[in-house]
Amino acid sequence: MKLASLSLRSPGSAAPQAVERLMLVADAGIDGDRHRDPASPRQLLLASSATYADLGLAQHALRENLLLDTPIDALPSGTVLQIGDGAQVRLMFACEACGRLDLHGAHVAARIGARRGVLARIVQGGVIRTGDTVRDLGPLLPAWSDDWHDRVAQVIDAMPPDTVIEYALLARLAGIQSTYCRAFPRFLASLGPAYASRALAARAASPLARWDGSGLFDARLDQGPGPDGKLNCC
Repeated sequence: MKLASLSLRSPGSAAPQAVERLMLVADAGIDGDRHRDPASPRQLLLASSATYADLGLAQHALRENLLLDTPIDALPSGTVLQIGDGAQVRLMFACEACGRLDLHGAHVAARIGARRGVLARIVQGGVIRTGDTVRDLGPLLPAWSDDWHDRVAQVIDAMPPDTVIEYALLARLAGIQSTYCRAFPRFLASLGPAYASRALAARAASPLARWDGSGLFDARLDQGPGPDGKLNCC
């Protein structure tokens, strides 16, 4: 695989801008990008040039940061990709086909299905450039679900004992919009008291410490290759 193109969305910019290089910052995001957020699983979006060709889309219609020359939608969550000499990204979950895609053609959102691209976090930083080789190192880190309901439960399952989390941060960590917070009380109640009691509104009182998400994405990779030549998860 190779990087076919790169793009950046600066703070305040509505549209992606083509660039020749990006600085990836470990656990944070792309330097200078509006989506840089250490608490987010959506630090960058990877898409495939095959999707553009199949649907006849205009440049940057998918609003991706990294465009690859090979389809990646079938790669499992937890897969680590090495880009260039050292940068590494962790595939998290599929990006939703939102209604904004229909601005680029009739029923594009419905036609694209699960092929919009894959959201990722940065495991190891570095400068990447158009034309860099991308190596699939395999599914080395824990998987995250494409379903936001499962991700919310996954975040709560990872919380330390005797802590609570505010709805807004729960949404960020699960990779969903803050508007979903309105659905949290009913959804968490459907999972039972063990979940409903762990999340609360910002102004709600609680004697328990509020969790800040520390450690949720902290799985790390060994620096050296294993017997098969791939990096190992520790």
